[in-house]
Amino acid sequence: MPKALVPISGKPLLWHVLMKLKQAGFERIVVNVHHFSQQIIDYLEANNYFGIDIAVSDESQKLLETGGGVKKALPLFDTSNPILLYNVDILSNVDVATFYDDASRSEVDATLLVSWRDTKRYLLFDNENLLRGWTNIETGELKPHGELKSSEAEQLKRLAFSGIHVLSPSVFPLFEEMPERFGIMDFYLKYCRKCKFQGIESKELQLIDVGKLYSLAEAEAFIEGKE
Repeated sequence: MPKALVPISGKPLLWHVLMKLKQAGFERIVVNVHHFSQQIIDYLEANNYFGIDIAVSDESQKLLETGGGVKKALPLFDTSNPILLYNVDILSNVDVATFYDDASRSEVDATLLVSWRDTKRYLLFDNENLLRGWTNIETGELKPHGELKSSEAEQLKRLAFSGIHVLSPSVFPLFEEMPERFGIMDFYLKYCRKCKFQGIESKELQLIDVGKLYSLAEAEAFIEGKE
């Protein structure tokens, strides 16, 4: 089955995310599908799209990754407004309505929800919480390649990305400069010296990445603890 339909406390991951967004007041949602895509489409249809305006961006023929998926889906949105991006395998306690409203009022090109946690890969931010690069602390790799020096990286704050972010309409034209298939982090790192990509650090963020089988029990405990 597709990851989006993996059950957590008796309901698919997709259901948990859709209900979170519906309760927050979002009225237009685009769901990307690729792996076992028809199962997701059938699930949405069988549940009458949960009374939400849901469009499907179908990547069955070619997986476009997190950035290419956004590029393909842009025509399905009202691109005069910011777009919230939320990974389906992320369960969190974030108030997405407040996060989106704050991001929409800010004068930045993108807002990334970040937090401190132990990981190998970090985003790097300056004193104004603007994205300046990326590092893998295990290998020492730095991005953007050739632009970020180790001396500069040592002065920057390391924070982990949550998979929850808001894109401003100001950056939508830049997606036309990207290839058909790419990761959204490649986009951020390509333009982080030209655009304002701001990190919003949440000290109280509780987040479960339900991307591996061993995290399913933790995810169920998280959901049941909120009910």
